[in-house]
Amino acid sequence: MEETVERHTIATLVDNEPGVLARVIGLFSGRGYNIESLTVAEVDEVRNLSRITVVTTGTPMIIEQIKAQLERLVPIHKVSDLTVEGDHVERELALIKVSASGEKRVESLRIADIFRARVVDSTASSFVFETTGSTDKVNAFIELMKPLGLVDVSRTGVVAISRGPEAI
Repeated sequence: MEETVERHTIATLVDNEPGVLARVIGLFSGRGYNIESLTVAEVDEVRNLSRITVVTTGTPMIIEQIKAQLERLVPIHKVSDLTVEGDHVERELALIKVSASGEKRVESLRIADIFRARVVDSTASSFVFETTGSTDKVNAFIELMKPLGLVDVSRTGVVAISRGPEAI
């Protein structure tokens, strides 16, 4: 019987120092694990800590292996699998450039309004929209912009945090 592949969001608290991200990525690439999304930022200047959020897929056994191997890396303070630890909030930001005129220009503005996307740049022949939300919402907005003149997309990747009073 084949195990199902699952999507997991894993947050790690690490020392903010050179080489830590390379070690984390090396763990994934060295074992052939895929990274769907990766975000990194300093979260505690006083304690010199950064948060790495990785979205990956794998069987339950592979996900457990990833977490166990991450926990063994020296500069990592904590590993949290937000997917299994309870409710959490995930968001992604994307900038989407659409080049359109006439009705397609009007339609892109109408769809942007429905998705609560903001126009952050405008020229006579193009718009740059900013949208935030779940990955599914961002994907849906991008798909709707394709026939209207989608030119370019830049995405942040997933950021996530657990719900409730507890910290990572």
